[in-house]
Amino acid sequence: MPVIHFFEEDITYKLKNKTLVRQWITQTILAEGYQLKELNYIFCSDAYLLQINQQYLNHDTYTDIVTFDNSDTEKVIIGDIFISIERIRENAAKFNTSETDELHRVIIHGVLHLLGYKDKTATAKQKMTQKEDLYLNRRSF
Repeated sequence: MPVIHFFEEDITYKLKNKTLVRQWITQTILAEGYQLKELNYIFCSDAYLLQINQQYLNHDTYTDIVTFDNSDTEKVIIGDIFISIERIRENAAKFNTSETDELHRVIIHGVLHLLGYKDKTATAKQKMTQKEDLYLNRRSF
């Protein structure tokens, strides 16, 4: 049975519409031809995510998301996605969007990484943004 969990680390944050968000994530994964086994979202602070970034990726920068692919089977999703709620709030203001829309964009961004999409080049980033927009527009809530 596929599962999606939401956790908090060093902050208090309650995700709204958890059931609908889970359904949306699952539909996205299925639409891309993958199977969901387990996905953990960990909402945290900038400082916590910076520590993860430094420890596991050797990056000394703040970021909104770090995604770990834990699957060893092709087309099967097992992963951990860390999201800085502080960075979400800051980016929502910066990009003139709601915190909910920014959070959902980052939530699906992490899924897209697990589905094999990259964002290191301009072309890859453009494709990633197109996919984010596609799946954001498919939300029914």
